[in-house]
Amino acid sequence: MSKRAVLEVIALDAGDAVAAEAGGADRLELVTDMAADGLTPSRETFAAIRAAVDIPLRVMLRLADGFAAGDVDALVGAARSLRAEGADEFVLGFLTDAGDADVPVVDALVAELGGCRWTFHRAIDRAADRDAVRKQLADLPGLDTYLTAGSAAGVDDGMTTLLAESARTGEPGYTQHLLVGGGLRLDHVSRLKSAGVTGFHIGGAARPEGWRGPVSTPAVHEWRQVLDE
Repeated sequence: MSKRAVLEVIALDAGDAVAAEAGGADRLELVTDMAADGLTPSRETFAAIRAAVDIPLRVMLRLADGFAAGDVDALVGAARSLRAEGADEFVLGFLTDAGDADVPVVDALVAELGGCRWTFHRAIDRAADRDAVRKQLADLPGLDTYLTAGSAAGVDDGMTTLLAESARTGEPGYTQHLLVGGGLRLDHVSRLKSAGVTGFHIGGAARPEGWRGPVSTPAVHEWRQVLDE
């Protein structure tokens, strides 16, 4: 029996979360401020979403646009606050100026998360050496997913990289789940699934009215149907 594909949808509030769950989302990525590509939501927003849906929630840890960590103490404090509210899955990713994984920052956050599962997000698409980043992070506890488009420019440009990385599943640094997102379209799905990709992440594709509008249950359901074919 084939493995059911995971559909993760970005949610900004409880209304988004309910609509995404009703459409067949398996998991939500919780963020605020998409003008800055998604920052850490408030503790209150997390609590409202957690009360509204039953599916897993991955909460963004990122306080400013870009992939530099900024105030590490503030990041750790945000993680601590969300953990106290019940958050148990997270999304994070930081790079040095040279484009390497900012391992000290990631280590500090992982220590605060205490074994929670987490995704290294699209910072990998801006890395100087993707393979080196994977090797740097390979043994960190809780890391089970890479969210990537294969390229900073999106899935169209990154498809070759995505297919190559999917083929390396199980190698050192490549044991984590590959979650594809960033300019992802329905017409990409068949090729990715044929290569063994089982994780798909959508944001704008779930919002026919754009980021000013809510998540659409029918839009999410369309993705669910295509992934289940």
